[in-house]
Amino acid sequence: MPARAQAEADMQASSQRWLESAVVQAPPVQGQALRMEVSVGALDPRLQLAPCSKVEPYMPAGTRLWGKSRLGLRCLAGTTRWNVFMPVTVKAMGRAWVAKTNVMTGAVLTADDAMEAEVDWAEDASPVVANAEQWIGQVAARSWVAGQTVRQAMVKPAQVFQAGTQIRVLAQGVGFQVLSDGQAITSGVVGQPAKVRLDSGRVMSGVVLDARTIVVEM
Repeated sequence: MPARAQAEADMQASSQRWLESAVVQAPPVQGQALRMEVSVGALDPRLQLAPCSKVEPYMPAGTRLWGKSRLGLRCLAGTTRWNVFMPVTVKAMGRAWVAKTNVMTGAVLTADDAMEAEVDWAEDASPVVANAEQWIGQVAARSWVAGQTVRQAMVKPAQVFQAGTQIRVLAQGVGFQVLSDGQAITSGVVGQPAKVRLDSGRVMSGVVLDARTIVVEM
């Protein structure tokens, strides 16, 4: 038992060093150089591993050094070749936005709803919202809880007009622009497609530019 405990402690220490070396090479995320922190878990105590003089850490195919993950360990020099997996946690610490107060689903977000703080970007699968312009003026896609990191799954574009609204249609092509009036057939979200019926009765599809205009590329 003492020998086994020492062997596992050695594997954990070597795995920690390997992970720390690997995450240093991680490229910036959304233009930010994050501070990476790694911690190594314990092997399944039910495993009965044969002694091995050379254990190689490796990243299993399809895995990523981000959040809760796993590290492969394989024996390269022993009486029995084995391959096991060790749980690891990789934190990516950096500046982002967190909710200042609770926010209800559907609320239009203002600058007072969140503040900057250091958070673990890898704590959740949804990417963080690092820039204020990515959430101010948007709508809460679900309820926020004070202290929660603002992530992309928590916001969605705001609806700027409803079906039936009178809007302008900017039809444009190479060398020309034509502005006309119409009635929205669908609701409009900035940057998203919408349909409009012109005064002539013709139905056209375009992209919402603002609360009064859609752009139709000809």
